[in-house]
Amino acid sequence: MRESQLDPSASPLKAFGAQLRKLRKAAGLTQTQLGWRTNLSDSQISNLERGTRNPTLDWVRLADKAIDAGGTLELTYWSLNGSSLLEGFPEYAAQEAKARGISHFELGIIPGLLQTMEYANAFALAAVRRGSITEEQAADRLDFLATRQRLLGQRSTARLHFVLDEGALLRTVGGSKVMARQLAHLEDLASRPNITIQVAPFSLAEELPFTMVVTLLTMADRSLLAYSECQLRGFLARDADTAQAWERDYHQLQVEALPKAASLEKIRKQGVRGTS
Repeated sequence: MRESQLDPSASPLKAFGAQLRKLRKAAGLTQTQLGWRTNLSDSQISNLERGTRNPTLDWVRLADKAIDAGGTLELTYWSLNGSSLLEGFPEYAAQEAKARGISHFELGIIPGLLQTMEYANAFALAAVRRGSITEEQAADRLDFLATRQRLLGQRSTARLHFVLDEGALLRTVGGSKVMARQLAHLEDLASRPNITIQVAPFSLAEELPFTMVVTLLTMADRSLLAYSECQLRGFLARDADTAQAWERDYHQLQVEALPKAASLEKIRKQGVRGTS
């Protein structure tokens, strides 16, 4: 079957189709072979690649495994069907998966990439109880988080730097046992050569430069992207002025935060205190 030309910019569905075709070919599979592995006909695979058929999440996960995409195809799917996620976040996550470096600060909670699933689940269930999201949306968010974590775990060359708000260590989320395991998880992550975790102590007071979520992505071409979010949506800033201003403040935060060893000791002590 002759394959048609694709225009990824035409729509999110066609962008998904273009990514599917690219990954399929990289895996050395024909449309027929991918169809055999995912229980679709070659014409149905063709329709998916041309952007004339909507994929289901179950099929995307099956195809992701079949072409050994490591979650990349699923991330592309979420950019198409991200209604369970904060508006604007799928666009950010697609860039996060390609970034060579990630720098992140967040007030009050452990950043998503560092969360255990039970810690993340506690927040998701609380949102369900408040009526902010449905149980299905909560499950989608946890699945999406697991995909992001898995993708970054496979890329040991990516440099990850996190500054944790001290309040995130003190706030018991999900109960004392869940929180103790979360703190132990932070200790484990901090031992990895590509991950640096610092703590911004309360003593920084008014010197703390951010009162919002801030993420800086260093891309392969050395460009810098900046991301933040409010209660309703996320914002990915591509203009250099914004990114450079945030980078300057983030570098100052790194200087003012506790050093790596002292940060790890604070995390460890809080974990011991929480289980005593």
